[in-house]
Amino acid sequence: MLKKITDIRTRRLELGLPQGDVAHRAGVRETDLRKWERGLELPDRAAAERIGKILGIDAERLLREQGQHAESATPGEGYTTAEAGRGDVVPRTAEPPSGRRRVLDIFCGSGGLSFGFEQSGGFATTCGIDLLPDRIETFVTNHHHATGIAGDLRAHSLSELHRLTGEVDVVVGGPPCQGFSSIRPFRNLTEGDPRNSLAEHYVLVINHLRPEWFVFENVVGILTHEGGMRLQSVLEGLSAAGYSVDWRVVNAALFGVPQFRERVVIVGNRIGVPFIWPKPTHRVDYKSMAGSRPEVIRTDPLFSVGLPQAVTLMEAIDDLPAIPSGGEASAYGKAARTDYQRLMRSGSRQLTLHKATKHSPKMLEIIRHAGANISALPPGMVKSGFSSCYSRLDPGRPSTTLTVNFVHPASNRCIHPHQDRALTPREGARIQSFPDRFEFRGTSAQIVKQIGNAVPPLLGQRIAEAILYSEQVAGNTSRRVRQDQVAPAAVLDT
Repeated sequence: MLKKITDIRTRRLELGLPQGDVAHRAGVRETDLRKWERGLELPDRAAAERIGKILGIDAERLLREQGQHAESATPGEGYTTAEAGRGDVVPRTAEPPSGRRRVLDIFCGSGGLSFGFEQSGGFATTCGIDLLPDRIETFVTNHHHATGIAGDLRAHSLSELHRLTGEVDVVVGGPPCQGFSSIRPFRNLTEGDPRNSLAEHYVLVINHLRPEWFVFENVVGILTHEGGMRLQSVLEGLSAAGYSVDWRVVNAALFGVPQFRERVVIVGNRIGVPFIWPKPTHRVDYKSMAGSRPEVIRTDPLFSVGLPQAVTLMEAIDDLPAIPSGGEASAYGKAARTDYQRLMRSGSRQLTLHKATKHSPKMLEIIRHAGANISALPPGMVKSGFSSCYSRLDPGRPSTTLTVNFVHPASNRCIHPHQDRALTPREGARIQSFPDRFEFRGTSAQIVKQIGNAVPPLLGQRIAEAILYSEQVAGNTSRRVRQDQVAPAAVLDT
């Protein structure tokens, strides 16, 4: 059983209180409150009493559970709702099918990326590693051929890791962005060095396991971290390990996902196959966070006319029953309306996770007035917040990027276009392209974070299909080259 931890941030968001408002009322600096919420530091007794009074939590309990929260703070999120794993190994429940390429998913989370690889039909996931046990529980539930390892990747020697994972053909995943703080040249990396970051260890894992292919994904912010040096260091490290490497900025909305979700994707192989990036399957106008960089995959106005428009939010979720704040539904109630809805409902008989957050009266009043951004609210209704906070999603466009707090309107744009509530976990999973049959495990808070942190499976499937296609093209080209080399000689002999 996973141990639930109550933290300041979760309680604050449940009450619909802005961070700045709580800091002001408690008489503390907002920067300090931010550190406490992330589990980086603990408040003193006086501050805990004031914050506890605002949040309705006893100061003793707040300090005790914040202490546990700080001890288990997770790189990549800054806060957590479950204790970190201790290297527990969950064995696979079925042997991988023969004839499929074996995939290792590190920093796997719920396993969205590797699930997409499996959906392509050419791959079988055989192992997943993540720091948090709740994510491994979800991972192994949906990857029956995979062993799950809950714990810090660096806790295992590379040889031990090799023993646990077995031989793999593809490694997928991406370390949390905090893992890029001290990347050093590959030639200077050694196993067991306490200075090794998660990104450096990723490179060491690739170098030791020697998969034919790897797929590395991360947030677009890696492009500007330290003037782009962090991305460059990762590329150089992977190249030095003997891999041909290429990268792009990919928006999931261009590949059938009903969400504007941009990620940097690095693909490499050691078998001499030029990787052919997948072409968009849908078209939509948007402004890339990466600006006008040539590495951004876009739709060409001249050649994308025949492509369908990107899947909109309501095309993804409007078959789900309408429910109020705090409401829940376990039956679909009506037939799927769109191809995307039919795809999501395939193999699922019962609706799950369609339960709305029970908002406070104050938050409900804010939601009723919500519009496209925070400026739509009457003056004085909220004291602070980003422009996207307390905002409704556009029904006729793909969703904005889902976050790990998409059930709390105080955190981001996540209010349903037509209903007075935040998105439900099921709606979030639909937006991320998780089919309804995908089973999430853990507490409600853990499941929301699993969904918000995931790589959309449909995007993973497109990348996997591109790998298979690249190998097919390379194989055909190789055969043509051999024929071209033989034919002239035969002609000359005659």
